[in-house]
Amino acid sequence: MVPFRKMHGLGNDFVVLDARAGPLALPPATVRALADRRRGIGFDQLVVIEPPRAPGTAAWMTIRNPDGSEAEACGNATRCVAALLMDEAGTDHVALGTLGGTLSAERRPGGLVSVDMGEPRLGWAEIPLARAIDTLRLPIAADGVSDPAACSMGNPHATFFVSDLAALDIAAIGPRLEHDPLFPARANIGFAEVIAPDRIRLRVWERGAGITLACGSGACAAVVNAHRRGLAGRSATVLLDGGELLVSWGEDGRVTMTGPVALVFTGMVALPCEARAA
Repeated sequence: MVPFRKMHGLGNDFVVLDARAGPLALPPATVRALADRRRGIGFDQLVVIEPPRAPGTAAWMTIRNPDGSEAEACGNATRCVAALLMDEAGTDHVALGTLGGTLSAERRPGGLVSVDMGEPRLGWAEIPLARAIDTLRLPIAADGVSDPAACSMGNPHATFFVSDLAALDIAAIGPRLEHDPLFPARANIGFAEVIAPDRIRLRVWERGAGITLACGSGACAAVVNAHRRGLAGRSATVLLDGGELLVSWGEDGRVTMTGPVALVFTGMVALPCEARAA
């Protein structure tokens, strides 16, 4: 039996495992079993805390999607794990290593946690896209949405700007867009309705996870892409199904995302022998 924590940021929920004392092998089949919301625990992402791999970081985060694939970054999961590690160390600042780079987090008043997501990557090869193309306007479309802007926030995002978000059948068009040939590593697909220069309504079809109540990196991508298009300022409140995130793209080029975190419950879960004895 292995201890776990169930956490969420605006309903974007995670199972957090601690592998700092010893590694856990988690093959895709095990991840998929844990992700099952009826036969497992259920989550949008599984997060494994591992020993640090770089100086100045408190830990390494491995992030797995419900389909078993690995994600490079997750803003809401970073805020959740950062809150745990800050409580553990009695500090208000922590740095975490991820495949998407080192992410720094800070505790804010009112129970909020802020994470520096770094600089958005805007070049076609950095996102990545399958060929050299203007990342501000991609030539893809599906069922009334078209012309998205793309960037990477450590993981690939395409943001479609729409006039009526409620009218979209995201469950139908999200999978097709995620797997468009222009995205060799697949992509997170955001659908954004700009309400005002400082308010954006957003829903995201997450790569490997589907529709989630909130997507932190998707919120960052939406603000970056909206500003690049001249639709919004450099800071905006992003309204997601699960609540609000404040995103700011600073003049220094770095994107900061702030919101709440919650520990829902803790428990023990049985893992296959190969996972427990990695």
